[in-house]
Amino acid sequence: MNITGSTRVLGVFGHPVSHSLSPVMHNAAIRALGLDFVYVPFHVLPENLEKAVNGIRALDIAGVNVTIPHKERIIKFLDEVSENARRIGSVNTVINERGRLRGESTDGAGFLRSAEAVWGKIGGKVVILGAGGSAKAVAYALGDAGCEVVIANRTFDRAMELAQALKAAFGADKSRAVGLGGDDLEREIRGADLLVNTTSVGMHPHSDGIPISPELIGAGLKVYDLVYNPLETRLVREARANGAEAMTGLGMLIHQGAVSFEMWTGQNAPVEVMAKSVEHIMSGEL
Repeated sequence: MNITGSTRVLGVFGHPVSHSLSPVMHNAAIRALGLDFVYVPFHVLPENLEKAVNGIRALDIAGVNVTIPHKERIIKFLDEVSENARRIGSVNTVINERGRLRGESTDGAGFLRSAEAVWGKIGGKVVILGAGGSAKAVAYALGDAGCEVVIANRTFDRAMELAQALKAAFGADKSRAVGLGGDDLEREIRGADLLVNTTSVGMHPHSDGIPISPELIGAGLKVYDLVYNPLETRLVREARANGAEAMTGLGMLIHQGAVSFEMWTGQNAPVEVMAKSVEHIMSGEL
């Protein structure tokens, strides 16, 4: 990669940011297409976020990804936010359009792209475990796709809040809430086409965790665990053992990055190149 005075800069804002896989993934894509860009990590403390956003304009940075803990707070510092990002209250991609900063969320699109790349068109009833930021992004993407969405969360009020928002957006028959446990959840999972775990249960180093009893997973259920470290979570392992099709969130990580890449560069993202770069790093880490 030859960096010159004309090289455009991309990056990621986060705290911490040293663990981010985005630089590896995006720089692999840049090299594959021979583009005059470079992607770097920016460690941005919460108290410096507004200054960092102003720095995008001042330094003519082409765009940035945004990760924890800035995805919600950054909204107030941007010039424009897409309807999708506003309704989920989260931005993970900023595009610099001649000094005007536009915020987008590619999480939902990344989830849907990755799932449909493996399983084809997603439809029917989906049970989502969790009601946080990732759950919102996934839920709205599924709502846009015409799915019936059931939100299951340990704190029932949070599940109900998200379900009500989905009802307002997609219709009263398109969403409902249940607690994370009990007969209601079991009944919903038994009748579901897809189960999505958006909680952190099962994430390294607590890899033995599982958000539901494996006995609830039947052979006809598809299971998508947004956790991608470890590469095979216990939920995915148990699902496969029960005859279900299952995947982890590595695909979502790659595809949400691909959507961001396309917004910044106007080029089709080389998804296979991005995937291989990330898988190589993950295999070395684990």
